[in-house]
Amino acid sequence: MPNEKAHIHELRTLKTIAETLNEANDLQEMLHTVLKQLMDVTGLECGWIFLIDEKGAYSLAADYELPPALMRENKKPMCEGDCWCIDRYHDGRLQRAANIIECKRLEDAIAEKWGETKGITHHATIPLRAGEEKFGLLNVASPHKNYFSDEELALLESVAYQIGTAIKRIKLVENEQKLALLAERNRLARDLHDSVSQLLFSLLLTARGAKEMATEDNIKGALSDMQQLAQEALHEMRALIWQLRPQGLENGVASALMNYGKMLGLSVKVDIKGVLDLPSDVEECLWRVGQEALNNCKKHAGVSDVAILISAQKERVRLKISDKGYGFHYTGEETLSLGLKSMKERIETVGGIFSVKSAIGKGTTVEVSIPLRKGRKV
Repeated sequence: MPNEKAHIHELRTLKTIAETLNEANDLQEMLHTVLKQLMDVTGLECGWIFLIDEKGAYSLAADYELPPALMRENKKPMCEGDCWCIDRYHDGRLQRAANIIECKRLEDAIAEKWGETKGITHHATIPLRAGEEKFGLLNVASPHKNYFSDEELALLESVAYQIGTAIKRIKLVENEQKLALLAERNRLARDLHDSVSQLLFSLLLTARGAKEMATEDNIKGALSDMQQLAQEALHEMRALIWQLRPQGLENGVASALMNYGKMLGLSVKVDIKGVLDLPSDVEECLWRVGQEALNNCKKHAGVSDVAILISAQKERVRLKISDKGYGFHYTGEETLSLGLKSMKERIETVGGIFSVKSAIGKGTTVEVSIPLRKGRKV
């Protein structure tokens, strides 16, 4: 009877895990929930999940009851450095659920005396996959447990495969949403170009023609003002269309920003350091922030020369946009304009850092830094 009850509890928990994976739309929340449920059905004490991207960069996506030694400094031991399970994942030796002899992270914790390890020295590791596509690793452990039976590994492998399938489904949905958003932006950009832009252009020509025929100075002045306003509105509309459908972003963010600056009438000098192979969300973030910075230069700097520096390193990309214009009195975040605050918020959503340097008569520099590995969702 006890074994039968345990078996029934296991089946019910596995059913709950399957339902969670099937219904989940948020990747991080799903991984945390499923990991806790898995600990319940297996009776194991702790576990963690690494997500590993196509470039080999890993991130700690979920964890449950990690020993204190691995929790130090905001889980620093789990977020940097190499370990045997990730090495095996990369070199292709880890294809199925496996016993790992010892955990290198825990070995380091013991050697460096980082804190209590709760008697945990070994863990099982299971690749998360859907078909031939791999997404990361599931690791589970318990105090003084240095071996996992074939039955335990089979159960863990079954759950890991379900997790991998769910990850693939969520990524496909996210990609579909991005494509739908891009399609909607393109449709709106086309509509604005075909309707509002053409109407503004017609208004501009009409005002110009009426001004040529007018004889009274006050009427000529009013038509001249109308012509100027129509020209400015047309210019703003073209900039808006650019923001909705960035022509040239397919050639990279540097090329897109240079072309956008040219469209605004700015002379943009771009300097690139490193190889720019950026994730699409980072590239779009840099593009949007760069747009806003160039718009500010056009409207407020009083100069046409702008310098852009894009520096890409292994773990971080930096964007710096500088002008030698009027500048403004900057004393802290409370003095940021609405546009600069929106830029800061956009950068922070991808785990980046935003800074501004400006002074009256000394120009303005906007600088952002975005991590490409740790601290970002894979």
